[in-house]
Amino acid sequence: MAHESNRRDDWLPITESRDGSTVSAVFHLLCSGLGIQALMLPVAFASLGWVWGIITLSIGFLWQLYNIWALVELHESVSGTRYSRFLHLSTAAFGHRLGKLLALFPVMYLSGGTCVMLIINGGRAMEDLFKTMCSGDGAACGIKPLDGVEWFLLFTCIAIVIAQLPNLNAIAIVSLFGAIAAVGYGALIWILSVAKGRPEGVSYEPLIEAKSEEARIGSVLNAMGIIALSFRGHNLVLEIQGTLPSTPECSSKESMWRAVIIAYSLIALCLYSLAVGGFWAYGSKIPNGGLYVAFPQFHGHDTPKLVMGLTYLLIVASCLSAFQIYAMPVFDTLELRYTVIKDCRCRCSWRARTSLRVFFGCLAFFLAVALPFLGSLAPLIGGMTSTLTFVLPCFMWLMIKRPHRKSGKWWLNVGLGWLGVVLWVMMVTAAIWVLVDRGINANFFDP
Repeated sequence: MAHESNRRDDWLPITESRDGSTVSAVFHLLCSGLGIQALMLPVAFASLGWVWGIITLSIGFLWQLYNIWALVELHESVSGTRYSRFLHLSTAAFGHRLGKLLALFPVMYLSGGTCVMLIINGGRAMEDLFKTMCSGDGAACGIKPLDGVEWFLLFTCIAIVIAQLPNLNAIAIVSLFGAIAAVGYGALIWILSVAKGRPEGVSYEPLIEAKSEEARIGSVLNAMGIIALSFRGHNLVLEIQGTLPSTPECSSKESMWRAVIIAYSLIALCLYSLAVGGFWAYGSKIPNGGLYVAFPQFHGHDTPKLVMGLTYLLIVASCLSAFQIYAMPVFDTLELRYTVIKDCRCRCSWRARTSLRVFFGCLAFFLAVALPFLGSLAPLIGGMTSTLTFVLPCFMWLMIKRPHRKSGKWWLNVGLGWLGVVLWVMMVTAAIWVLVDRGINANFFDP
């Protein structure tokens, strides 16, 4: 069985090419680790205030960084075996049935569900780009504007074309552009927000809008959930490491950890800049939509059209690039299932590979059109899948490494694992509270 699995690694998209490097891993980590969720950080600071906002963000960042280190170490924790997929590591740690039960839904949502969200966000950014450059109704460009479904379809078609690159290592150049775009639009938004000054009446008092003790508690829990959800890409760490070469003399974890240090130093710089700069610029006036809404709302009228257009263009580029890396585990699973069903012990033909990727793109497009309000449910579903970021790596470390009971490493992983369970409960509770308090516009099939 292990021999067959190793043979399949030679042609499945994630592990087909192991010629990656620290540089390519940095590109992948940046592209997958930076997203539009980071633009929500000032909303969390508006509830927590300066001190607790920075403390919570710092604790969360160090916590998730430790869990990434644990995943990097566990990638080759068994001699002769590389766990290049999160689900495989989970089943190795907890057994086949429990491992799939704990990891399957988080992995599938954080791959397929994220692709659906990228279509929604990318399609809407395309629409905002068009409205900015063509004066809303398209009269300035002489073009009839598209509706929401058509923007989603345009984004999906471009994403499917790019998705024909054969494997994870082959999309390194796409991840480079995605990383540049993500850093670029984040920097543009917070720098311009700070440079243009604060609106009148800005306050930095935390929980200023809370009207009761219950509202304060709910607001704090929601803020913690926003910060936790700003850390993403953990479901791809093992897959990215799987593209790196490994020998008995030089295992892949050295190269991967160097990539993590470089990438997450840049990610930390971006997250803190957006959180601190965005909160300074808007304070308590930050809308629920975060900086994506705040910047055009307060400064759109006095910002050059080309600058606003460039911001939206970079968001579109970031979403298109992130789609590729988040879709790769789905492509990998589809090809594996296809070859098992066909009882084929070789790589998929290019026709089969193309058909499977087009099928997934069409499915993701359908879900984006059917559930355009998925972003409103993202805190709830994201909270439910946060175990992958804050819980499972600690318990997998305990099950595979088996440190001495009550040793320092044992206490550290037990403590962080159970704290992650508590955080999971808090995030789900906060998401439910927000949905009940604000309601949800369930506009099925109406993007």
